[in-house]
Amino acid sequence: MLPVLHAVRLLGFADARAIARRFGLSVSETQDALAEAEARGWTTYSSFAGSSGWSLTEEGRAENERLLKAEGHTKTVQKVYDEFLPLNALLQQACTDWQLKPTADDPLAANDHSDPAWDAGVLHELKALERALVPLNAKLPLPRFRGYDVRFAHALQNGWVDRSDVDSCHRVWFELHEDLIATLGLTRS
Repeated sequence: MLPVLHAVRLLGFADARAIARRFGLSVSETQDALAEAEARGWTTYSSFAGSSGWSLTEEGRAENERLLKAEGHTKTVQKVYDEFLPLNALLQQACTDWQLKPTADDPLAANDHSDPAWDAGVLHELKALERALVPLNAKLPLPRFRGYDVRFAHALQNGWVDRSDVDSCHRVWFELHEDLIATLGLTRS
């Protein structure tokens, strides 16, 4: 049950195929686990804006955190999280710089990506974050943490900085952040 609940948490709102894909599960076992979780009040299925998917209830979030806590390793994960936080601030700034390029008239002007030097600077920052993520990811003791560094590198290689429709740098980083805080029983606030 943990991989399915945790995948729902990390993805936020997703269909059974995406949930199954997150941890390499079969779609049928994922659908069965989702149905059981729904019967227990841990997940809910909804549709809006032409999309349908699963999300966690508050009870599901609590169950997910209970299962994560039972895995142990919180001291190691806390140490990694402490190293992650300064990098998180750099990632947030890089994504902001990818989206915005201040002008004299508009400090919140959208980046139209017509300035190759500006974009190259952002990509340089993301490359530095990619290099920092490799040893950080290697310190995480549980198999479910594997691959964040590889996914981030793949996103960067493809120029997927902040897209929401693919495994972009921002999306991979957001999932890692959620994975860390869920493991530690923290919230983003």
